[in-house]
Amino acid sequence: MRYFNLFSNITVTKGINRVLLSDLQRNTSELYPLELCELVESLKKKSIEDLFNDYDSDSKVILQEYLDVLLDKEYGFVTLNDWDFNFPPMSTAYNDYSTISNLFIELNDVSLLDNIKQSVENLSVKYLVVFCDRTLEMEDFIQIDNCFDKSSLVGIEIYAPFSKKVNKVFVNEINEKTFRIYNLVFYDCKSQPFKNKNNYRFSLDFTEDKLVRASCGKVSLDYFNTNISKVLESINHNSCLNKRISIDKDGNIKNCPSMQQSFGIIKDTTLEEALNHPDFKKYWNVTKDMIEVCKDCEFRHICTDCRAYTERTTFDGDIDLSKPLKCGYNPYTNEWEEWSTNPLKEKAIEYYGLHDLVKKDA
Repeated sequence: MRYFNLFSNITVTKGINRVLLSDLQRNTSELYPLELCELVESLKKKSIEDLFNDYDSDSKVILQEYLDVLLDKEYGFVTLNDWDFNFPPMSTAYNDYSTISNLFIELNDVSLLDNIKQSVENLSVKYLVVFCDRTLEMEDFIQIDNCFDKSSLVGIEIYAPFSKKVNKVFVNEINEKTFRIYNLVFYDCKSQPFKNKNNYRFSLDFTEDKLVRASCGKVSLDYFNTNISKVLESINHNSCLNKRISIDKDGNIKNCPSMQQSFGIIKDTTLEEALNHPDFKKYWNVTKDMIEVCKDCEFRHICTDCRAYTERTTFDGDIDLSKPLKCGYNPYTNEWEEWSTNPLKEKAIEYYGLHDLVKKDA
């Protein structure tokens, strides 16, 4: 007798019409018919021969084709006489021992960082995301990096508008004089100033998009991520808000700058005090499996969520469980469409005042 063994690093996410197989070691995901999911589940209970005996000759041909896919793609392997119990299912537990993993700041005044430096240390913040709507000088980049010289902060990501001073010499100097910046994005860049050969310590990107706060929350295939940490967090927590805290340009402390509820102003409230507010963590454990429509989607564990902009159709008390507004995918038809032109989203678009943005995106 032969037995099929699914590798521990393979996750199977069943949607309403299709199944997504994700290889968490290779960071890849592929779509298959639902029948493949049924085959994988059956092969956990029966030998290959016993399973094939349950079907007629025509069905056996299809089963063999699916089995060949599982083996050719290296989703699993075959053993004789019994399953190989050295490959138990991977634990889906998500462990992040920091109090806050990510801090997002809409930064106008770099000196603000000095005021929150102790809170960053107290909360064991690992990553800082800085968004600026003004151009940054070389001194700003250095000050942002140096502010956390002796902290537990692992990395800094910076989004800043492009300016003519940003050239190869400028970027080289950032590379030489900073240490924690791991991702640098210059937006509203009409023409890339030089060819980026990825010779820097950080990733560098120039984008034509004019980023604004309301730009966040868009769901797209381009943003899907099969990284094991992201997938496990999505299975257990909210992939957008879990262990995240932010400060908007007006100093409001929020879950996300685009969300409406404020938990204090940074000039008179510490991040620790905001975090202790009874409502601050209410979305942390709202997973995609709980969100309307998303719970039936095969992409739900590699997709990001957005609670700031939703379709506003489904609530559990004061918890918004509606589908993200800026998602144009329909898991019931398996079709993508431009989200902003969907008439069913018109009320939500009006509620958030996104008409100007929609006209530019559509």
